[in-house]
Amino acid sequence: MSTQSNHNIGVPPSGARGLTQAIQERILVLDGAMGTMLQRNNFSEEDFRGERFKDFPHPLKGNNDLLSITQPEAVKAVHRAYFQAGADIVETNTFSGTTIGMADYHLEDLVYELNYQSAKIAREVADEFTDKPRFVAGSIGPTNRTASMSPDVNDPGFRAVTFDDLRIAYKQQVEALIDGGSDVLLVETIFDTLNAKAALFAIEEVKEERNIDIPVMVSGTITDASGRTLSGQTVEAFLISISHIPLLSIGFNCALGADQLKPYLKRLAHNTQLNISAHPNAGLPNAFGQYDQTPEEMQALIREYLQDNLINIIGGCCGTTPEHIKLIAEVASEYKPRTLNLELH
Repeated sequence: MSTQSNHNIGVPPSGARGLTQAIQERILVLDGAMGTMLQRNNFSEEDFRGERFKDFPHPLKGNNDLLSITQPEAVKAVHRAYFQAGADIVETNTFSGTTIGMADYHLEDLVYELNYQSAKIAREVADEFTDKPRFVAGSIGPTNRTASMSPDVNDPGFRAVTFDDLRIAYKQQVEALIDGGSDVLLVETIFDTLNAKAALFAIEEVKEERNIDIPVMVSGTITDASGRTLSGQTVEAFLISISHIPLLSIGFNCALGADQLKPYLKRLAHNTQLNISAHPNAGLPNAFGQYDQTPEEMQALIREYLQDNLINIIGGCCGTTPEHIKLIAEVASEYKPRTLNLELH
């Protein structure tokens, strides 16, 4: 792996400059849900394993990130469908791609390869499209642990993970995502800002060591009607706590539908001169955990975002499909990107 991990040192991602230019010119469209699309294949345990892992001693079904290695054509097909729908940016299939996330499947040793291959196949699909610049966002999920809260109600001082554990895990993921061809890094679905700070610290470390610059997007999650992240931060507190890092954008994704997310985006827009991103779910899940909001319904709600000058990057999270993204891209093309409030400091 060492030859792969060094080939980009000192060289900024080729699309990074194009991305920072494109975001000034138009509203950029992010893709929709990867998991929603992959689940349509009804992959079996054998499909997840492929030939390479057919004798692996632990169950692998449900490890969507692994499909970048065992079912790469299926992952490519999802990226392709979103680009065809009008997406400017697709996310790599790496939401759980850290040693911490992969520990559930006993695949910690595979992390570099998983992220590298995921970014590589997204890059290959992006390069198939020549009508306008297409970009790859290296998806960095929150992990399944929280650094600022105890998972044990009887021991509030206990932590399942440390800042340093997270920093080391994220650094490995970041290096592989850059090596594989990501144009931007997306630290997303943040429910605990301390986890996100570890990811951002790791990114800054890699940038300094390699003498490169790569744009960074940050996207938090408002978990319920309280208007706070899971670790208890308001919109404003979340913004302040990561404002020391140079960011391409800040925003929210997941947990809520476009309707429920709107007031929090308004508060964000009022308090920052950064670009703002949003990729909400297709409404709220029904009793069966399914998302019922149609592309047309979601498009109407996104139009309200655009009319209110709230966003620079728009996409979809859980339950969204290429059909949703197609209509979102159509309405986004009718509006100019959010103008930044330069009176804020």
